Amino acid sequence: MGQTVSNRYQDKVVCVTGSSRGIGRKLALRFAAEGADVVINYFRNGDAAREVAREIESLGRRVLLVRANMAQEEKIVAMFDEIRNAFGRLDVFIHNAASGRNRSAMEVDTKGWDWTMQVNTRAFLVGAQQAAQLMPQTGGAMLALSSFGSDHVFPYYLSVGSSKAALESIVRYFAIELADRKINVNAISAGAVLTDALDHFPDMDKTLAEVERKMPYHRMVTPDDIANLALFLCSPEAEMIRGQTIKIDGGITLLVP
Repeated sequence: MGQTVSNRYQDKVVCVTGSSRGIGRKLALRFAAEGADVVINYFRNGDAAREVAREIESLGRRVLLVRANMAQEEKIVAMFDEIRNAFGRLDVFIHNAASGRNRSAMEVDTKGWDWTMQVNTRAFLVGAQQAAQLMPQTGGAMLALSSFGSDHVFPYYLSVGSSKAALESIVRYFAIELADRKINVNAISAGAVLTDALDHFPDMDKTLAEVERKMPYHRMVTPDDIANLALFLCSPEAEMIRGQTIKIDGGITLLVP
């Protein structure tokens, strides 16, 4: 699980939504470590976002801190206006922000459904449209964070899983439509990653214990694992990987339940 630090992103501008904590925080720090200036997006966790910004600045990189609710189209558009004013361009756009109502299928309400779709799915649609306008003629990269709920069934996961399935479909469409502009678009589908987000799911202790029991490899997926893959997929080294959803799970989805 060792980290290899290079300068693949030297002086590039990278925007990571939902980057005040968890996977988003790790992505922001790892891209900065490879030379990127970073746009930190958050909605509720201002103190945590400012701490991430301080860590990035300590690496000698520039930071733009933007509070924006991914459920509101006008806030997303305004965020990209701020990026344009601060940096004049964007090289990498990563949609990591996610939310959802963790309820059984019979208990999902339309308000929770709409909220989940807005944050997890529509935000990438709007963000990708805005990001493409800021990417240079030499190209860029976009990445969406998905999950196994897009094609597997998990308890209390209907709204999130459906939103991620739609997200992966949108990735494929953008990958084709933006290919002639040298903009690469992919998704990462991760298993149960060890972050605080897991605390929001009912009976998660039991679920994690069952996942760990079934794991063919000796450990769970971590945010650093996600960052390792993201750094590759957003680099020129991955230019022929387009419109794909890459699973990262230690092999667990290869097993029959």
